[in-house]
Amino acid sequence: MKELMPITQSFTVNYQYQLLFTNGLFSLDNTLLRAILRQYKPAGEVKCFFVLDDKVLEFHPNLINAIKTYCNQSGDAIKYTHTLVVPGGEASKKDDAAVQQVLKGINDYAICRHSFVIAIGGGAVIDMVGYAAAIAHRSVKLIRVPTTVLAQNDAAVGVKNSINAFGKKNFLGTFALPYAIINDFQFLETLEQRDWISGVAEAVKVALIKDADFFQFIKNKAQNLAAREMESMSYVIHRCAELHMQHIALGGDPFESGSSRPLDFGHWAAHKLEQMTHYQLRHGEAVAIGMALDLTYAYLVELIDLQTLETILKVLQQIGFNLKVPVQTEVELSVLLKGIEEFREHLGGELTITLISEIGKKHDVHTIDYLVMKDAIRVLNQKVA
Repeated sequence: MKELMPITQSFTVNYQYQLLFTNGLFSLDNTLLRAILRQYKPAGEVKCFFVLDDKVLEFHPNLINAIKTYCNQSGDAIKYTHTLVVPGGEASKKDDAAVQQVLKGINDYAICRHSFVIAIGGGAVIDMVGYAAAIAHRSVKLIRVPTTVLAQNDAAVGVKNSINAFGKKNFLGTFALPYAIINDFQFLETLEQRDWISGVAEAVKVALIKDADFFQFIKNKAQNLAAREMESMSYVIHRCAELHMQHIALGGDPFESGSSRPLDFGHWAAHKLEQMTHYQLRHGEAVAIGMALDLTYAYLVELIDLQTLETILKVLQQIGFNLKVPVQTEVELSVLLKGIEEFREHLGGELTITLISEIGKKHDVHTIDYLVMKDAIRVLNQKVA
């Protein structure tokens, strides 16, 4: 038989999605959601299936009725099907139970590729619903309505969706873009203080690796942010999301095929600390500790000076973060350090840990000196005691 030549093909797909800002998305005089669906389908109604974080419902008990009323008043554009309430926080991602609920709803209400799943909740719920939407019918349309600071400036603005499995965070997941993201600042007003400040850690993260001027803004407004000043927070959310989305579009690796993930600065320890504390630590709280630890390591290996380290630690503490690394025994220390190898495994390829060489400038390293990292934990805990 004659040898057949291999066939090679390549193609480019243009991805586009939008991040929009509003107050009171489901107020009857707010036309934003109707406009988004009209943009997708200029004539006729669009079937929508809502998935709601139970923690959001706790603080907004009339939200389901508000959604129904809004849809009924927009009957020419929106066909309401159902609102499924799912557990909020990491409980929604701990296994595939919530995913199966969402998939059942997509099936029961005949949500197809020209229908919309609308996820309303914190970052974990947004992650989980996005994963379910991506695997149903090989991807149904998704609108994200993030309701926490962390979700609005980081978790919901990217292209990733995931749940946990095998004791590992985000082990199962997809790269799938939403049709749109809607940041409704009204949801932030009812956040607990821990959730209010938690998302600021992600803003500090992206500022430290990408934008020294943005870090200076956060430094100047640290006490305002802690005091829940909405004007400062809205800017922090907008700029953080903007930098995040620019990185996805312009960073050269939107689907993370390489080994470097600068937006995961501080995350090797954060992911492990979340797991070790059974998710009693909020993600942003763990990221703040993870950054503080890696910054201390960067100081010990002479990447940054003491003044830089202490400036950043002070800003994080002024915002309200407890930066002490919660390990007390050699066994716990050993478990935490295993997070470095688990991070490499999650990335694939060689180990790549993002540090900084100065504020606003990232510096990747491919090896970690475990003895120095142990010393970094000791030094950090002494500094923040």
